[in-house]
Amino acid sequence: MTAKPSAASLSALPAAAAAGEPRSTGFGTTLFDGLAASEATRRAPASVFDVCHVGVVLRTLLFVEAVSAVGVLFSAPDAAAWLVRVAAASAVTLPGVLLWLAVACLLKERLGALPPAGRWSAALALGATCATAAAALVLPLGLELLGAQPLLAPALAGAGCAGVVYGWLELRARALLPADTTARLAELQSRIRPHFLFNTLNTALALVRVDPARAEIVLEDLAELFRVALTDIGESVTLGEEVELAQRYLAIEQIRFGERLKIQWELDADAAGARVPPLILQPLVENAVRHGVEPADAGGAIRIRTRVKLGRVLVTIANSVPAAPSRPGSGMALKNVRERLHLMHDVAAQFETRHEDGQFRVQLVVPL
Repeated sequence: MTAKPSAASLSALPAAAAAGEPRSTGFGTTLFDGLAASEATRRAPASVFDVCHVGVVLRTLLFVEAVSAVGVLFSAPDAAAWLVRVAAASAVTLPGVLLWLAVACLLKERLGALPPAGRWSAALALGATCATAAAALVLPLGLELLGAQPLLAPALAGAGCAGVVYGWLELRARALLPADTTARLAELQSRIRPHFLFNTLNTALALVRVDPARAEIVLEDLAELFRVALTDIGESVTLGEEVELAQRYLAIEQIRFGERLKIQWELDADAAGARVPPLILQPLVENAVRHGVEPADAGGAIRIRTRVKLGRVLVTIANSVPAAPSRPGSGMALKNVRERLHLMHDVAAQFETRHEDGQFRVQLVVPL
């Protein structure tokens, strides 16, 4: 017959579960903070001017050559003359295009850091400059193709071709962005740091001796967290499912922190059907536990509220801020939640954070 747990044994559970790593909360520090070091050393998102690839170079050369070949077709009296003029045009276009690509490759980071209008201006100006320089190099050859305006015509043609190529590079970057973001977010979602697992298993082991039923509940909650964490990133879930997952997570933390963790739920049933990316609330409540409850000796309070307003769903997560601040995190949890929301709902989603009246507040807005 299993002995009933004593008050003393249950009150000691949070400390016992955290033995070996005092006051550690879920997934290392947080689900996303564990990847901060690797993310900091990872290559930054590619610049639009990242043309340092054989495929980009070949496509750009073929495009400009095709444009020049079609252009001279209008003035060539016969096929032989057309071939001669295409060769003459190549004497200008090839050096100009290669120079544009070389400069764009060398200055890709600086050019990519410019605002959109600045990037367009730089691309056009660089195209005109490179074409003019190439024309100036072959000007002593006396090519008939250059005509009465040996520098103006190449400059205008170079700016035009550079604009088309840059527009293609912009479209290419936008097409690659969702795939790159999805792959990165999938990695963040599927990599679970071991500390939370160890701490939760320690909690379960301590409960096995004094309360097997609660130990079983803890393991069920942990299994559900891992199931959702490994869900395909491309799938969406309902807000109701996310709330249930957050409740499971906080139930585990409630056992670890005991009365130090105070939780208040204000849920609107009409908001449960909104579609959101999977595992969107758990990192936010984990942040609230880590920064609002863990550093304070007296613990802290977390309030989760959902409501429907004007056809949209507002989700608010607020936590008390202790007098002694916690160790700063990397901010990756907030950043990735924002990215996933906008990846799914674009401009229809909103994500805001505020620190006021002794509380840190996160608000999500998604369409219903």
